[in-house]
Amino acid sequence: MKTILGFMLLLAAGPALSQAPVGNAEAAKSKISMCAGCHGIPDYKTAFPHVYHVPMITGQQPVYIVNALAAYKSGARSHPSMRAIAQSLSAQDMADLAAYYSSEHKERP
Repeated sequence: MKTILGFMLLLAAGPALSQAPVGNAEAAKSKISMCAGCHGIPDYKTAFPHVYHVPMITGQQPVYIVNALAAYKSGARSHPSMRAIAQSLSAQDMADLAAYYSSEHKERP
């Protein structure tokens, strides 16, 4: 019975899982300028709204980047600059940025 229930849940979740956008690192190259200005500078700190160490995101896991951007967009994470940027991003934009920053290439804009 548990096996059948698990299989039914997997079937029900399948369409939702398949709708998640697939990131395209090449497409992100036209979108990274808003990120590289802070996240591309080693040991960079912002002074708004308070002094904050800006993390390097190159090499970060894609799911982390997408989840972080979604949290800024929803307001679950609060940083005014990041929230404004995230609100302008679509799910595809987030997936593309995550693919770019998680990939092996370390190009700068």
